[in-house]
Amino acid sequence: MNIHPTAIVDPRAVLGPDATIGPFTVIEADVEIGAGCAIGPHVVIHRHTTVGPQCRIHAGAVLGDLPQDLAFAGAVSQVRIGRDCVIREGVTINRGTKEGTATVLGAGCYLMANSHLGHNVRLGDQVIVANGAMLGGYVEVGDRVFVSGNVLLHQFIRVGRLAMLSGGAGLSKDVPPFCTAHGVTTNAIAGLNLVGLRRAGLTVEERQQVKRAFDVLYRSGLNVTQAVAVLKKEFTAGPAAEFAPFVEASKRGICGFVRGAAEADE
Repeated sequence: MNIHPTAIVDPRAVLGPDATIGPFTVIEADVEIGAGCAIGPHVVIHRHTTVGPQCRIHAGAVLGDLPQDLAFAGAVSQVRIGRDCVIREGVTINRGTKEGTATVLGAGCYLMANSHLGHNVRLGDQVIVANGAMLGGYVEVGDRVFVSGNVLLHQFIRVGRLAMLSGGAGLSKDVPPFCTAHGVTTNAIAGLNLVGLRRAGLTVEERQQVKRAFDVLYRSGLNVTQAVAVLKKEFTAGPAAEFAPFVEASKRGICGFVRGAAEADE
């Protein structure tokens, strides 16, 4: 273990083997740092934060500070960060706002500089959040989603697995799995994240089924309720079967489809 002499580490913090702590970093009580973590300079890790093994936290990140929620009343809540995450310069992650709740990152997430996760955000595995993106409280993001730079996600919305949100998008409605959201727009789906689907290893047949499900939802002329009924009947297994339960569970509604140049890429 290598702790810089200028770092302040509370003796009640638990540091795993081979963890390194950079200069002027502050680690409070009731913090757990996993084995092999590299914590850079000027990082602040507040109490009730757990960082999984082999994470890298860069300069100026602030993890586990109080939620920016006027209803917060001093509850004991947490931040839990999975293994192999990278948290770049100036990232802020707030802890949960209610007693016993948590803000949670899955394994292998990559948060770029100055991005923000509000209270009770939940990221799946291998989520990428690019520079300046801001996720409001209770946002849920599925596995392998790519959130581009300066994206704004309204509190309580959900983003489905393998979606891609283009730069500058502002979203206050749910984004179904596998879809791409328009950049510099509000609540607009551009099409499917076909590059992401191929990289994730979906077969040609699975990708064709996802395209068919997308067409039912967005191009068939059916309303959402009718489209969900067709999806449930037609797709009972495979990735395309994720559409119907995702849409049915939406409380804020789903983003609409805006026809444009992206259609040519499908």
